[in-house]
Amino acid sequence: MENLTEIIIAFISGVFGPMSIVYLKNKYKKIEKPDMVKETLKVSQQITSKIEHIKDEFKADRVWITQFHNGGNFYPTGKSMAKFSIMYETVSVGTDSIQTNFNNIPVNLFSKSINELLTNDVIEIPDYKDESIATFGLKYIGENRACKSTYIFAIKSFEGKFIGTLGLDYVKRKTNLDMESINHLQLHATSLGGVLMTHLEQS
Repeated sequence: MENLTEIIIAFISGVFGPMSIVYLKNKYKKIEKPDMVKETLKVSQQITSKIEHIKDEFKADRVWITQFHNGGNFYPTGKSMAKFSIMYETVSVGTDSIQTNFNNIPVNLFSKSINELLTNDVIEIPDYKDESIATFGLKYIGENRACKSTYIFAIKSFEGKFIGTLGLDYVKRKTNLDMESINHLQLHATSLGGVLMTHLEQS
């Protein structure tokens, strides 16, 4: 009887012991996080290719994407500051880059234009010199970077969170985009929002 008990214990230990180890390993196995640098480069290539396509399709001189981010904290409360930076940019031959000029910019400095985008999703400035066209505080900035026309689109997540902007600048000539082009660019902005949010959620 004693031998039978030892056999049963040995059997249980021999079968269920390894099974328990496998079960616990699977249950508590750490999910490997994707390589952050590799994923960032992959997304960067994807977005850069996309804005290059937009530049060529709509004959723009400069196409850029801003993203909102936490750029620091207020003193003394420690509350996060809302800022934005140009994260992606492509320019045509002979057009200056503006990316380094728009880094860690406080959102409140562009409250008029950002509020307009938050509400209506698009800002159309076909001619900076036309005083009848609302520029939402962007006239000086536009002319300072030699723009003749600018179009800016809100980039939002699928849940409607405002995460950035897609901008097109025309430096060499005034350009009045038709409604079909505006609608098409809004679709591009939606697509970019999906790519950016997927990347942010995986980070």
